[in-house]
Amino acid sequence: MPAYAAAFDWVRSHVESGVLPSAVLGVADRTGVVALEAFGEASVDDHYPLFSITKPLVGLTALDLVDAGRLLPTTPLSTAVPEFAALRADEVQLRHLVGHTSGIVEPPLDTPAGLRPSLLAGGRDFAAGTVARYSSIAFEGVAALIEHASGEAWQRRFARLFDRADASGLTFDRSSSRHVPVDAAEHGLDWDRFAALGHPGAGAFGRAVDLLAVGSALLRDDGTLVSPLAVEAMRRPLTAGLPKLEPYPAERGRDFGFAWNLPNAAPGLLARDTYGHGGWAGTEFWITPSVGVCSVLLANRAGLGRFGFDAEQLGNLVTAEASRG
Repeated sequence: MPAYAAAFDWVRSHVESGVLPSAVLGVADRTGVVALEAFGEASVDDHYPLFSITKPLVGLTALDLVDAGRLLPTTPLSTAVPEFAALRADEVQLRHLVGHTSGIVEPPLDTPAGLRPSLLAGGRDFAAGTVARYSSIAFEGVAALIEHASGEAWQRRFARLFDRADASGLTFDRSSSRHVPVDAAEHGLDWDRFAALGHPGAGAFGRAVDLLAVGSALLRDDGTLVSPLAVEAMRRPLTAGLPKLEPYPAERGRDFGFAWNLPNAAPGLLARDTYGHGGWAGTEFWITPSVGVCSVLLANRAGLGRFGFDAEQLGNLVTAEASRG
């Protein structure tokens, strides 16, 4: 039987049924790609919009600067955006931004106001560090801290980090991808307006091989991207014990680390040490160190839940086979 055949059959069946217009599935271990296949009108070299998988990638870019002694998890956002200090009596720090506990009021993902004006729009959802509510605009603050600490454009710093892992296809260039999300407008997203933002919380594009290279580097834990100590720290829950609001209430069994989704108590998953992230149009990127595997699904359809699509099934197929050795 080919490696991870059941997982590839699962994706194939969703493409053949029309649930997924196209897809790419890849699996890797610490040495590199184990299996990779494209389905529908796609090739394995295609770029897809990654949406929120962008968050841990930008988080790694910030964490690299923590490794370098140029940022701290406790660095205030006002260090890079001084005008933010006048908006809030509490102090919003990097750890709050990456951990979804900043209390910054969330605008639409395709905000017509622009990212920095939206970050500075004022108001407070809750005091920093007291509640967890999922946030994309917070990563505009992370990007600002990256620029302030590094002295270069955050996109440039991002690219230089991932070049170290042979993931040079990761980009914010919308022209890199022909896979515009299906049904985006019906689900409230103006694709053109969103794609023009270069959103540091959702705007990256990439190939499966790019994410698999990142996953392999993190499984090796050899310092290619960030130090082993930083990898340990980034997987430490930042939201444990906090009230959790939609879309990640407590019953979903998920915490957030340093920009990573930690489904450490998700009732549908077999593994308890998986970390990674999903994206709005069906993208998935997950790493499970205990069985030495990472997987990537690239897809391009919004609102997959209405079809009964559940990526946890795919995650269990991958980790269960990896556990067999």
